[in-house]
Amino acid sequence: MNNIIRTTIEAMAAVLGGTQSLHTNSYDEAVGLPTEQTARVARNTQLILQEETGICDVADPWGGSYMMESLTDELADKALAIIQEVEEMGGMTEYINSGTAKLRIEESATKKQGRIDSKQEVVVGVNKYRLSEEDERKDAVDVLEIDNSKVRLQQIERIEETKRDRDEAAVQAALLKLEESAGLDRSTSKGDDPHNLMKLCVDAAKCRCTLGEISMALEKVWGRHIPRTSIVQGAYSAAFSTNRNDDMGSEDEFQRILDRVKKFEETEGRRPRILVAKMGQDGHDRGAKVIASGFSDLGFDVDIGPLFQTPEEVALQAIDSDVHVIGISSQAAGHKTLLPKLKSELASKGAGNVIVVAGGVIPPQDYDYLMKETESCSAVFGPGTRVTSCAEQVLDLIDAKRK
Repeated sequence: MNNIIRTTIEAMAAVLGGTQSLHTNSYDEAVGLPTEQTARVARNTQLILQEETGICDVADPWGGSYMMESLTDELADKALAIIQEVEEMGGMTEYINSGTAKLRIEESATKKQGRIDSKQEVVVGVNKYRLSEEDERKDAVDVLEIDNSKVRLQQIERIEETKRDRDEAAVQAALLKLEESAGLDRSTSKGDDPHNLMKLCVDAAKCRCTLGEISMALEKVWGRHIPRTSIVQGAYSAAFSTNRNDDMGSEDEFQRILDRVKKFEETEGRRPRILVAKMGQDGHDRGAKVIASGFSDLGFDVDIGPLFQTPEEVALQAIDSDVHVIGISSQAAGHKTLLPKLKSELASKGAGNVIVVAGGVIPPQDYDYLMKETESCSAVFGPGTRVTSCAEQVLDLIDAKRK
């Protein structure tokens, strides 16, 4: 419920700052997909700010505030510095292709996680003023249940029905125009250009081309983007070494894990190795990258899988890399389907000894299904779990497996 308060403050700040577009998240999105009720709360947050506060009656509520002008200047200076960096690399396209844009975002997210885990930044209910386990169970929110297998079959049926009822000749003609436009060596960005890609995509959609078919037409010419899988180094550990207000022993905890990893290496001849992977149609990898960076700073050897892997692909990568642990990051409600399949793939390939853990947006009521009923993973790390705590538990699981 704390997220309702946070979202209200953030939404108010955005409106006071003159935002042109505003989205408010549901308070339960950290543990599952929004329910109709929580989505209504998020929408009503905007409506109350719009209709009941009077904020919209003033063009610039902070006009004349020295503090706000100072913060604005600071923000503008930092933004211009980034823009200058982009220009020096040859523009935004080169900035993205080089992986720098993604790396900067991941570096910022990793530093933020480090500050939270080292308690430099307080998150009420997460790293300070936490409820007891009993009270947390009492305060547990109802989470939207999704039957992934049922939804998948429904979607397949809808696509097959669409393909049966459409004009196939018109579909192929529309896709061919897309492919031809993508192959041109000139700009087609003007709205009245007959080869304008946006217009051709709209025309293809009107013919009932699927998103996959439209993407494939462009991929035939452009190829598929392969994001870089580099790991941010040192950003997570820096938060612990610079924490001057550490009264909770977080720096000692960090060093304790480093010592455990070093002892493991001395005994086993190599460091503990983890594969951080994403499965299914889950395109959110920032959390996975933060985990990978944190584990790397804690001394682990870390491999990262590409987005949209199948359980079989994850299993094969884990075997090829000879990892001790697979860490699955789940953000798209596919865990109850994909994790059991991964465990089955590992067993069929003679790699049942590989430990599987999971984290991300996984409702607490699914933990028993994953860890006990299907035994598809050995631990689930829910939202708010510190990376150091994850690392210690993973080391415990590896040690238990060795014995």
